[in-house]
Amino acid sequence: MEQYTKTLLSKGLLQSEDLYRYILETSVYPREPEPLKELRHATAGHPRARLATSPDAGQLMAMLLKLVNAKKAIEVGVYTGYSLLLTALTIPEDCKTFEIGLPIIKKAGVADKIHFIESEALPALDQLLQNTENEGSFDFAFVDADKGNYWNYHERMMKLLKVGGVVVYDNTLWSGTVILPDELVPENLKQWKEPTIEFNKLVAVDPRVQLSHASVGDGMAICTRLY
Repeated sequence: MEQYTKTLLSKGLLQSEDLYRYILETSVYPREPEPLKELRHATAGHPRARLATSPDAGQLMAMLLKLVNAKKAIEVGVYTGYSLLLTALTIPEDCKTFEIGLPIIKKAGVADKIHFIESEALPALDQLLQNTENEGSFDFAFVDADKGNYWNYHERMMKLLKVGGVVVYDNTLWSGTVILPDELVPENLKQWKEPTIEFNKLVAVDPRVQLSHASVGDGMAICTRLY
């Protein structure tokens, strides 16, 4: 495994830990808002801390939110709430973000921007779509939930997002396993390797979106709805 990683590094396919640390310490951490820094440190002690949105991915999300002037956002799936808090801090005061998942954030002075829906994601999305006013009304979406349903989420996002809106799918490189032979994939990552590969293939040829697949954090597929 170590030799395989060295080969990938030599081809420029993976970042070294030192290079990643350089990016964080030079460009990310100095600009990270204090509430996000506090939440990141609190999450670091959790045994499943790796599930959290990486701070460099969060920084990219904040830029995208600003670029599309997002006022109405939706997030599918939450861990300790780093990306949700980031979105609420970034969008204007009179705007809303809809969270589908298990909420844990009730501080930082942005609770009034967050509308929580504690439910399984697909039924909740379908319920949103029952109200025709929600169709094409969202400026931004972030999906970080069960990888086996990513395409199902995508189909619904193509109805909820406005034309020109952006949806970001997290973990689309799945710890690099998308390019590893099966025998080198750790057991705890095998379940979602193939669904992730399948989603990446489908979204890459979807004519409804413009796509940029960024090797930030654990991989982010960034899609702009074209029609």
